[in-house]
Amino acid sequence: MNTDEFLELYAVGERNFPGITLNGASLYQVDLQGINLRGSKLIGANLSGANLRGADLSQTNLIGANLSGANLMQVNLSEADLIGANLGGAKLGEANLVGMTLSGANLSAANLSRANATQACFQGANLASAILSATLVEVNLEGANLSHASLIEANLQRANLSGSNLLGANLSKAKLCQANLSGANLHDANLREADLSSANLQGANVNAENLRQTYF
Repeated sequence: MNTDEFLELYAVGERNFPGITLNGASLYQVDLQGINLRGSKLIGANLSGANLRGADLSQTNLIGANLSGANLMQVNLSEADLIGANLGGAKLGEANLVGMTLSGANLSAANLSRANATQACFQGANLASAILSATLVEVNLEGANLSHASLIEANLQRANLSGSNLLGANLSKAKLCQANLSGANLHDANLREADLSSANLQGANVNAENLRQTYF
């Protein structure tokens, strides 16, 4: 199935396209609300500005895809592969991101409010200025750029944040119990009322005054 055929079927009401291949497809700003693309291949596809609200993209291969500015509210991306994808400025509020892979992806200024990203992998990803007030239990953020990100009340229990850049990040009231923050840059981070009980802060760059406002 080519891109034109796919869009024609969607336009007449078809919503179920599990397992299809649309690698490199140009789907800029298309409206695909509620579509089922479970297990599909969209490697390198251009979905910039697309409306995918409520879509099922679970187990989908989106390696290197462009989803910048896309509406991914309430989308199911569980176990999806987005290595190196561009999600800059994307809306991912209330999305299911459980177990997905975003290594090396760009999520700068993305909004993940109330999303569930339990056990997701953001290793080396760019999350600068992103809104991450979300469930991030056991997430892998090793070496990620979280500078000036908002993690207010985020659940980061047992998360791996080793070597991450949290410069100026807002972690007020965040749950970081048993998190690995070894070697992390927490300079100028807001840790007011954060829970750091049993967290690993070995080699972390953190202001002593900030730590006095936390819970251990």
